[in-house]
Amino acid sequence: MDLFVFSTSGGEVARLAAAGVTGVVIDWERRGKARRQAGEDTQINRDTARDLRAMRSATSATVVCRINAVGRWTAGEVDRAVALGADELLVPMLRRPEEIDRVLALADRRCGVAAMIETQDAVDTVDAVARRPLSRVYVGLNDLRIDRAARTGLPAGLFAPMVDGTVEHVRDRVAAAGHPFGVAGLTRPDAGHPVPSALLAAEMERLGVDFTFLRRSFHADTADRDPAAEIPRIHAALALAGARDAGARAADREAFARAVTAGVATAVPA
Repeated sequence: MDLFVFSTSGGEVARLAAAGVTGVVIDWERRGKARRQAGEDTQINRDTARDLRAMRSATSATVVCRINAVGRWTAGEVDRAVALGADELLVPMLRRPEEIDRVLALADRRCGVAAMIETQDAVDTVDAVARRPLSRVYVGLNDLRIDRAARTGLPAGLFAPMVDGTVEHVRDRVAAAGHPFGVAGLTRPDAGHPVPSALLAAEMERLGVDFTFLRRSFHADTADRDPAAEIPRIHAALALAGARDAGARAADREAFARAVTAGVATAVPA
C-alpha cells in the first residue's frame, strides 16, 4: 500500500521517502472549510505556494497538491500548482462529474488529477466520476460524515461508510475503471483511536486499498520518536494483514465493525 504524508518539512519528507513513503501532499484547501467543519474535530492546513516549491526541490517522491473545491479560482490554482512542480492535483468536495472535467481540462495532461469522494453527491455519481482519466480516487471520511449528518440531522461515525457498504461500493467502481483507490489514514500499528490502527490496516488490506494518507494522527503519535522508523512498522502490519487466512479476515472484519459501532455509540450524547 502506498503511503502519502501531509508535510511541509523537506527534511522530514526526505527521511520518510527513504523509509518507504511514496509521496507528499501539500494542502491548499481552506476556502469555506472552517465554516463547513465548524464544531468538528478536524484539521485545516495553511500550506502555501512556497511550501509546494520547497517540497518539489526537496524530494523526487510524488508531490500531490490538494487544491480548493472547484470555483472561479480553480484555473489560477491549477496553473500555479503545475508551474511549481506538482505531479498530481487532488480535487476535494466534488458534487458533480463536471467539476472534475473542468480540472482535467485546465490541467491539460500537464499533471495527474485525483478525485476525492467526500460528499453524498459524489458517492451517488461515482460511476461517472470513475470513468474520467484520473490518477487516483480517495474517499474522504471526515467530510463525508459531515455531509451525511447535515442531510439527515443524525450523528454518524467517521468509519461508518467502511461498515455500511459505501466504501466497498466506491471501491468496486474505481477498481473497475482501473484507478488506484484510497481511504482513511494510518498511524503507528500500536496506536489509533477510536479504532485501533492495526484493525483499520487489516480492514484496508481486506478492501484492497492501494494508497492512504499519513496525517494528523501519524504526526501526533510519532511526535516523541523518529517518524521514519515507524514506516517499516506500518508496512509490516499491512504485510501481516495480507497473510491472514479467510477465518482471520472474517474475525478482524467483525472486530473492526464492533469498534466502529462502539465509537459511534460513545460519540452520541446520552
